Amino acid sequence: MKANYYTEKLIDDLQKHAEAEKVKLWSRVADDLKKPSSKRRVVNLSKISRFTKENETIIVPGKVLATGELKHKVNIAAFNFSEQAKEKILQAKGNAYSIEEFMKTNPKAKQTRIIG
Repeated sequence: MKANYYTEKLIDDLQKHAEAEKVKLWSRVADDLKKPSSKRRVVNLSKISRFTKENETIIVPGKVLATGELKHKVNIAAFNFSEQAKEKILQAKGNAYSIEEFMKTNPKAKQTRIIG
């Protein structure tokens, strides 16, 4: 399966979900994912650690990289993670979700914000 197919399907699912659940956050994530991959958000764990609180849930409509340390538990949904970033998130007792997984587990995106 091509990456573009997956991305287009995810964008379509996000837009449908935003309309069905009346949650603007999903539309915003879909809009961000429509950008070329070179223009998508890239966020380091050091930035996530600085701008989040313990047990917070965030979405990164792009890639999470492992630079820096994650000093507290954070739940992160992202389009993509580096392997090292996933390891560090799990070491900090946090969770790393794909956007698709997160949309299914938290359809209303309650207490969630976008970082990037």
